[in-house]
Amino acid sequence: MAGIKVFGHPASTATRRVLIALHEKNVDFEFVHVELKDGEHKKEPYILRNPFGKVPAFEDGDFKIFESRAITQYIAHEFSDKGNNLLSAGKGMAIIAMGIEIESHEFDPVGSKLVWEQVLKPLYGMTTDKTVVEEEEAKLAKVLDVYEHRLGESKYLAADHFTLVDLHTIPVIQYLLGTPTKKLFDERPHVSAWVADITSRPSAQKVL
Repeated sequence: MAGIKVFGHPASTATRRVLIALHEKNVDFEFVHVELKDGEHKKEPYILRNPFGKVPAFEDGDFKIFESRAITQYIAHEFSDKGNNLLSAGKGMAIIAMGIEIESHEFDPVGSKLVWEQVLKPLYGMTTDKTVVEEEEAKLAKVLDVYEHRLGESKYLAADHFTLVDLHTIPVIQYLLGTPTKKLFDERPHVSAWVADITSRPSAQKVL
C-alpha cells in the first residue's frame, strides 16, 4: 500500500495546516520538500500535482488532491476513527463549514498579509510597509471582535471541542505571535485564552 505524501514547504502556512491535521489524527506520512525559492512549485513535475503552482499537494495512494482546507477535510473524514475528532455531527457540520468559510475569506487573507509584511519581507531583506500593517490590523481587529463574541459562547470557534475551524487558524497565528500584531489577540480575553489553548496543542508544537 502506497502511503500518504505531503508535497510542500515547512514555512508555508497552508502546508502547516495539513501537517497539523495529520498529527491530530496520528497518521503516518512522508513529507516531500518543494523548494519555493527555486520556483520548483511552478514547473514539472510539481505543477502536475497542483496546476495553480501552489503548495501543498497531497497523495493517499492513488488519490490526489490539492488546496489545504480540502486536504484537511479529507483527513478529518477519511481517518475519523483515529486521533482527535475534528468534525461535528448533524447541524454542527454546517457550523464547521461556515467557520471554514469565515477563516478562509475573512481571517486568512488579512492575517497572511500581516505575516508577509512583518515576518517574510524582513527575511527577504525588504522593508515592512507600516501603512499596510495599520490597514490590515484594523481589518483583523474586526474579525477578532467576531471571534471574541463567538468564543464567549463556546470554547472553540465551531463547537465545544477543537475542530478544523480552529486548526486552520494556527499557522498564521503562530507567525503573528512573534510580531507587534500579537497585541490584537492579547487585548481580547476569550481570543487570548483560545490562542494559548490551540497553539499549545502537541500537533501545533510539532509543526512549529
